[in-house]
Order: sequence, then C-alpha cells, then structure tokens
Amino acid sequence: MITTINRAIGTRLARFLSKTLPGYQRIDTVSIEKVACVLQTGDILLVEGNTRISTAIKYLTQSSWSHACLFVGQSDADCAEPTLVEADLKHGVRLVSLQHYADLNLRICRPVRLSDGDTQSLVEFARSKLGHKYDLKNVVDLLRYLIQKPAVPLRYRRAMISFGSGEPTMAICSTLIAESFQSIDYPILPRRNGEQGRNGEVPQFYRRHFTHFTPRDFDLSPYFKVIKPTIDEDFDYRDLQWQGSGESEKENGVEVTK
Repeated sequence: MITTINRAIGTRLARFLSKTLPGYQRIDTVSIEKVACVLQTGDILLVEGNTRISTAIKYLTQSSWSHACLFVGQSDADCAEPTLVEADLKHGVRLVSLQHYADLNLRICRPVRLSDGDTQSLVEFARSKLGHKYDLKNVVDLLRYLIQKPAVPLRYRRAMISFGSGEPTMAICSTLIAESFQSIDYPILPRRNGEQGRNGEVPQFYRRHFTHFTPRDFDLSPYFKVIKPTIDEDFDYRDLQWQGSGESEKENGVEVTK
C-alpha cells in the first residue's frame, strides 16, 4: 500500500519536475545534422536541459550538464536519424532520436580505443535496460532543493541526491550509462590507490558505485575525449566571414557591438 502511494506521489512529482522553464537559449551554433554525422557508437551525449529537474541537477552538481544519453547507432542508413538510449523522468529507459534535443546545448564525450567487441557489449547492456522505470526515489531528493532552495556548501551537494535506490529495474540517466560502461570495465572516475613508479608500487583502481555518478562526471573524466563537430571537420578560423567592425545588433533585447 505504501509503495503504491509512493509511486503515485513520485509520478505527480515527475510531471511537475519535467515542466519546461521559459527563457532558455541554445548558444551552440553547430547544427544538429552536423552533430549527428560526427557521433560514433558508444559516444555519450551530454544535454543542458531546460526543465525544473535540470535546474536542480545543474545547481547541485555545479555543471552545465543535467542529462546524459548513450548513442547506440543509426536507426537507418541516414546519419540524420541517430538513436540514443536514455533514462527519462516520465517514460523510463527508452530509445529517442537526436532530433529530440535539437534545441538544447550539447556535448559529445567519446570513450577511447573501445574494441568492436566491447562496443557491442556496451550497446547490448544498455539496450537490455529498455523498459525499466526511472528511479523516482531520486525525484524526492531533488524536490528538497526545489522547495527549500538552500545555500548548500559544494561538498554537501552531491550527498543531497542519493541518486536512486540502486534497484536493478530502475535507473536515472547517469547511473544507466555508468553501469553500462562498468559492465565492460571501462573507467569513468575510479578511485586510485598508490602512485605509479613510487617505491615500485603499481597503482590500483577501485570502481565507484554506478549510482554515485552525475552527468558532469563524463565531462570531467580523463578517459573520455570531448568531440567538437566543427573542429572535427578540419576547422580553419581564417575561413570565417566577419561583419565589419563597429556594427552592432540586438541580442536578447540588449545592443551588442561587434
């Protein structure tokens, strides 16, 4: 009975937290089509969301990124329709097109030197979670921030979000991806014990529990390469066409001199 009530409350909270907030602006000038053609299977797509829950996650993690998806390949021969696996607040673990995030700022984080076999295993593991529900325990933790808006010291912000119950049939976006990479022993932000070369010691690494990861951890990880579609296409700054100096235009109602 209590579980049923908690789920009903969690579902209502999910609807509330999923509401889009006004005033969001996409600053990235790269088209979503260029992003699509750069993506490779196994890439992580970080998203700067514009919902209530996104605002909470960005504040508590001190990051621009509030959501993470895993690219699992093209849905057809056209690179304009890539397929992402994500854990959505309302719909649970599902497949979604890149076009779904065309109006948001994005970042591509790419694992390095994955073998074909590990890439396939990574994708299969992530796909095996399709249909699982979003871990609504995380929603209650986020609500504490939204209601009280406390001035929380940085070192305590991560602790405010329990990041889910850890139940195998539930996930949030970052835990889904972290667990998928841990399934092939690919590092994200492991704990390190010992220093290489010091007294002949070989450093040992320890996994963090997958429920302890946030979207920004993939950006901070030294084991993922940040991919910029423009630079990836042999960008040459000398090819840019600039307007004449002294000209100005209005941006968000404010006059900006160029």
